[in-house]
Amino acid sequence: MARTILITGCSDEGLGAALATEFHKNGDRVIATARNPAKMSVLKSQGIETVTLDVLSEESFKTAVEEVSRLTNNTLDMLINNAGLGYSSPLLEADMAKAEAIFKVNVFAPFRAVQAFMPLLRNSTKGAFVVNNTSIASVTPVPFQGAYGGSKAAIASMTDSLRLELQPFNIRVIELKTGSVTSKFFNNTNGFVGTMPKLSPESIYQPAAESIERFMCGSNLKSMPSDVWARNVVKDLSVSDPPSQIWRGAETTKVWMSTWLPHGSMDGFLKQMTGLSDLEKKLKDDGAKKTK
Repeated sequence: MARTILITGCSDEGLGAALATEFHKNGDRVIATARNPAKMSVLKSQGIETVTLDVLSEESFKTAVEEVSRLTNNTLDMLINNAGLGYSSPLLEADMAKAEAIFKVNVFAPFRAVQAFMPLLRNSTKGAFVVNNTSIASVTPVPFQGAYGGSKAAIASMTDSLRLELQPFNIRVIELKTGSVTSKFFNNTNGFVGTMPKLSPESIYQPAAESIERFMCGSNLKSMPSDVWARNVVKDLSVSDPPSQIWRGAETTKVWMSTWLPHGSMDGFLKQMTGLSDLEKKLKDDGAKKTK
């Protein structure tokens, strides 16, 4: 039975667009949203309906709800909160305005969406779902991604609370813990305008700047193709009784297993991946030279 599904953050070549395409192929009715409708041209060419939605604007939500209500006769079966921003920076050097922006988009915007579209979800006759796309960063202390990981930990916790709060109304809430997936994620990081993250010239991390900045830009991450990720997620969300947590993307199995291990079990892997191991070695070597 075809469902009506609304997805936020559906700019072309992003994860939302990949989900929209796969749900559309699955026979579902998809309403894709993004702040800039011109960036959903590929989805439009596929015959997918699009609606403008700026997740930071209360007025935009009001307009979008009215339009979706008109399109769907005041009903919605699934809301997928996918819109998000990344931020790569040592916490000691984080720009507070940008860190706050991360929380506005990654934490507060999804719950504004839930509040706005709840009347339509309650009208569903097929079983309503809220799906929040969080991240494996919500359970992993990834260096130089602390603000981003903190925002994802916050939405993960709030999603779990919402899961219980909506059970009496037979509305299912699912957390999508996404691992590394090929997308334009790192184009939506520090400047939020396509600028790639770099350490400040005075950074105490400069001795290992090359390896650290390589990680901050995502150039050394193993990732899953976005269409493969989306296909798996759609399959997971199309069964009769989907789990309350779905883990998809590169490194998800490793991270899931680490949640059963003692705290800090992933430290060595994370330091090697992010350049901190290089920094420790350089600082140790410099210290040895000074003592000679």
